[in-house]
Amino acid sequence: MTRARSGKTVLRGRKRLRKLTKGFVMGRHHLYRQSVVTLMRAGVYAFRDRRVRKREFRQLWIIRISAACRMRGMRYSQLIAGLQRAQVELNRKSLAAIAVDDPDTFTKIVELAKKHL
Repeated sequence: MTRARSGKTVLRGRKRLRKLTKGFVMGRHHLYRQSVVTLMRAGVYAFRDRRVRKREFRQLWIIRISAACRMRGMRYSQLIAGLQRAQVELNRKSLAAIAVDDPDTFTKIVELAKKHL
């Protein structure tokens, strides 16, 4: 009696795993057991860093807005407070883009915030 092997199924799974670990170096790509562990860890990092990226971008936008405000003689917190009182609903992403790309418009926004403080 010949031994039954689950050859095709196992090889298909390993092939799928190798495709997912494409770009990993050395044994992390070629060796099955090591690539399984590495792929799990990569998934954990990916899950965590999707949230970290959101934090970092918000931090970057706030830094850019703050720098642009200080050039116009105002603090970031004052700008945000003034915009809230003026009922301007611009988020930090768009404010940062305006501050970088269109300084004249940002100056008008700062003046509006000053007026409503």
